[in-house]
Amino acid sequence: VDGTQINNEIFIHMPLLQKFNFYIHTGSYRNDSIRLSSDEIRRTFANIGYPHMDCIRYDFPYMAVCHVFSLPFMFENFEFLGNSFPSIVFDRVTSLSVSDEVPFEHEFFVRLARHFPSLKELSVINRESQSNVSDQLNSQETQSFPPIEYPYLTSLSLVYANIDYVDQLLNQEKIVLPCLTKLEVNYDYLTSVTNNFTRDATRLNCAKKRFEHYNGNNLSHGDFNLNL
Repeated sequence: VDGTQINNEIFIHMPLLQKFNFYIHTGSYRNDSIRLSSDEIRRTFANIGYPHMDCIRYDFPYMAVCHVFSLPFMFENFEFLGNSFPSIVFDRVTSLSVSDEVPFEHEFFVRLARHFPSLKELSVINRESQSNVSDQLNSQETQSFPPIEYPYLTSLSLVYANIDYVDQLLNQEKIVLPCLTKLEVNYDYLTSVTNNFTRDATRLNCAKKRFEHYNGNNLSHGDFNLNL
């Protein structure tokens, strides 16, 4: 989607429109012959009088994903954010899903906490192992960093995440989730990462949680309370 298309399909039918706040997320099969760059998309919006916007593009082997939105960002939901995103503070966003075909590194979660300070719900979709990243996270240099805190996060979904993200996001030495009450996760991953709920490093983030665990196509519910 671009500014020219918005103008021809929407604005032309709204002659009295004075303000337009928007967030448009599209996914389409790649066609390099008609693909616009992020800068070209920004120019099309500037040409119709909307210079205060930004664009995020992700080019996958068979699909192009594009986010276009007005600034400041006025919406509570943001879907399918990838590894790269602009240095904008999305302080109104409370629900976010992140997805990519390459691993999310430690710095990615640092940036998320900084640029999405009001998060209450987070869904991580990434099947790629953090094997190389984990070595970096376990290094003495990285261990000297303070843990990342998501102070308002109440719901975390890791159903479509590699076990490495379960380990990282539930490890209080890396990430602190003081308000987490709901966890969606593969139960086998959960028991492995927590050593059957006995691992000290995961006790705080797993204490007194309502969880939904998945085994294949089955969904179960339960509560667990770890004594600290």
